[in-house]
Amino acid sequence: MRIAVTGSIATDHLMTFPGRFTEQFVADQLHTVSLSFLVDTLDVRRGGVGPNICFGMGVLGLRPVLIGAAGPDFAEYRSWLERHQVDTESVLISETKHTARFVCTTDAEHNQIASFYTGAMSEARNIELLPAAQRVGGLDLVLIGADDPEAMLRHTQECRERGYAFAADPSQQLARLEGDAIRQLVDGAAYLFSNEYERALIETKTGWSDEEILERVGVRVTTLGAKGARIDRKGEETIFVGCPTENAKVDPTGVGDAFRAGFLAGLTWNLELERAAQVGSMLATLVIETLGTQEYELRQGHFLERFTAAYGEAATAEIAGHLA
Repeated sequence: MRIAVTGSIATDHLMTFPGRFTEQFVADQLHTVSLSFLVDTLDVRRGGVGPNICFGMGVLGLRPVLIGAAGPDFAEYRSWLERHQVDTESVLISETKHTARFVCTTDAEHNQIASFYTGAMSEARNIELLPAAQRVGGLDLVLIGADDPEAMLRHTQECRERGYAFAADPSQQLARLEGDAIRQLVDGAAYLFSNEYERALIETKTGWSDEEILERVGVRVTTLGAKGARIDRKGEETIFVGCPTENAKVDPTGVGDAFRAGFLAGLTWNLELERAAQVGSMLATLVIETLGTQEYELRQGHFLERFTAAYGEAATAEIAGHLA
């Protein structure tokens, strides 16, 4: 099963300031603020929903196709992804803009000052899916993740026109998108991914009820945080999947992306939906125990041991032969 993942490609630059921002502001000079904070640490992390999902699929032994836009500074990131089984040949490289970047400084009280530079991400709207499909011998599924909104709409429309099955995963862009755009992204999707809040937001903005959405998508997958995930299909009983026990809760960033990676891997292995969601939940647990979205390791024995503890030996027997 050949899967392409479209979505943002970005790096996070995270800094810590040992003092308090509030102590640096002068009440009667707030109309002309000019401040510089001497920070103690700088942590540069790889990110973006597209690479995060592809990385997870790669460590599970697959070779997903990453589709998105990056800048000429993408070379090192590309090398990292290629070493982890990600096909990056269909990434568009901007001639004028850097890779999207999130820059955030956090003070001693966890207040934050942040900026997001969209950069090359805005050029993702210029990407055609057909060349990537032709290069790899066809696409069985295209996941359309959060990205430049115009790119998301274009990719969805191209999937419809060319007959590619697609998974809708608008996530962070739902707050920005209007109802009509969300309806275009969702209608006809083979899979619709969201968390609980996004699930409600989709229904509110589109004006569609849960039943109406199930008329328009094949499978609706909703992540429930620590409670796991639920899977809904028209006319079928809802499937609930719990989460493995966490050893620690270090950083929740990228947990949803890891779930999607595991779920897509399960589909590739022709597993039932419940089992695919269990693989996703196990991978998501590894991420929440790690600082950074792509810093976790998948050790086969450790993964299977914890998977067995959470879901039983019969479930493990179905996935053991697929793990890299």
